[in-house]
Amino acid sequence: MPIESGAFRRPLAQELISRGVRMTRRRRLLVEIIQGAERHPDAVSLWQRARAQDATLNKVTVYRTLGMLKRQGLVDELDLMHLEGEKHFYEARPTRDHIHLACIKCGRIQEFESSLFEKLKGQIERERRFRIEVVRVEAGGYCDRCQE
Repeated sequence: MPIESGAFRRPLAQELISRGVRMTRRRRLLVEIIQGAERHPDAVSLWQRARAQDATLNKVTVYRTLGMLKRQGLVDELDLMHLEGEKHFYEARPTRDHIHLACIKCGRIQEFESSLFEKLKGQIERERRFRIEVVRVEAGGYCDRCQE
């Protein structure tokens, strides 16, 4: 699923080091793949990409690293409208929340940011006295290419 992405925070490896997390060679490889991916990878494709550079890397390391990154709040786990069944996809958490627009025909994923979305979050926080920490919004429809 190709993505068109927004702004992301500083490199994940640098963020992990600043938090005191030990950066092994394999962790560094995995976070670099996640952050540099043109598509949101699922665990298996992440493992396959990493194995191309380190044939000894196993799936357990991938799943443990993904779990650690999620606990650190640095990676989001997405289902992307279940366009590919029950697969889960991963992305480095961006500096601003965004909406994933998933084309139900071709699978193209676009990331949409808007000041209106930020205003809506502010309104929710004020009116409901609710502090928002993370937002995940997905919209399914047809991209400009598939509408033609």
